Amino acid sequence: MVIGTIKEIKDNENRVGLTPYGVKELVDAGLEVIVQETAGIGSGFSDSEYVECGARMMRTPEDIVKECDVLVKVKEPLPREYNLMEQFEGKTLFTYLHLSGVDKRLTKILAHNNITAIAYETVQDDQGKLPLLAPMSEVAGILAVQYGAEYMQKKWGGRGLTLGKITGIPSSRVVVVGGGYVGATAARTAAGMGSRVKLFDINQEVCDRLNEEMKAYLGPNLGENFEALTPNEENFDIALKECNLLVGAVLIAGTRAPVVVNEEQIKSMKDGSVIVDVSIDQGGCIWGARCSSHSEPVYEIYNKIFCCIPNMPGQVSRQSTMALTAATLPYLVKIAKQGADAVIKESLEGDGRFAQGLNAYKGFITYKSVAEDLGMMDEYKDLKELVE
Repeated sequence: MVIGTIKEIKDNENRVGLTPYGVKELVDAGLEVIVQETAGIGSGFSDSEYVECGARMMRTPEDIVKECDVLVKVKEPLPREYNLMEQFEGKTLFTYLHLSGVDKRLTKILAHNNITAIAYETVQDDQGKLPLLAPMSEVAGILAVQYGAEYMQKKWGGRGLTLGKITGIPSSRVVVVGGGYVGATAARTAAGMGSRVKLFDINQEVCDRLNEEMKAYLGPNLGENFEALTPNEENFDIALKECNLLVGAVLIAGTRAPVVVNEEQIKSMKDGSVIVDVSIDQGGCIWGARCSSHSEPVYEIYNKIFCCIPNMPGQVSRQSTMALTAATLPYLVKIAKQGADAVIKESLEGDGRFAQGLNAYKGFITYKSVAEDLGMMDEYKDLKELVE
């Protein structure tokens, strides 16, 4: 079994699918690994480090795709990489896909070329959690606040505020929508800086848990900066009118994010307020959100500053790559040693958690919400029908 990883080409995407340490673990497990030359440079890993750990280096992604059985990436293939997927028939792709947030063409290519497409963001562990999404969600939660703080500065058109505690004046107000990994991390970061944070989640149990956890984490001095609550028309509207930074962090695994902040609510916010929608790779959860990039990070609507970069962790690439490899490696070793088909069958015979990662298999879309979101139900088939 040959595993390959190639250089990411998304705007300012500096992560790579495997660290040299990850390569060593795979080689020690008896597997062959091919790495594209300079693929790790953006994360601070030289070609020589990969060679020392047992990788075979190749110059072009086309050559790697031809030779490898499993391709490990970070981001979904971009249009410039679709030709690679056309040459990848019958093999396994292991990466973030977020198919509900991209055009139909990639999904069609994956299905029509019989590619076993395993999406990091929908793989579940034995507790039903999302172990391959979690590390990047934590990174994105921290960056949402860091980016928000940057764009609140006057030079970007912001109101000229910090997120810190300044003696004698009121602290900035932050609203976070969604109490998952991204939202909880963003709220904890902002509250720890000294902002007054309100986190909204529709699940009362999530709010109760976060109120308890944040009080313990932040301590008596900062604990009063945080409040988690379920939204109603009054409390949510008031919080949005008062806030200086809004973080969108709503996630329904594998499904297009619901829009939970509408146009009128955006209009009601203060001029110069900043909106960071981390859900953008699943379509965005805030009205007006559209993909921006590291090269062109912000745009304005109604005098509000929107930042909707789908690959924020690409700018803290070394830390992100190390965290991602640590999470994906146990799954990758299993796939490579047993074969994707065997692992999928084993999962379906057990709790089916890993099989939730399958988005395309044997010529069909196998994640129902992806097919529904893209209007491709005619190309959907239940995974169990394809395995039995």
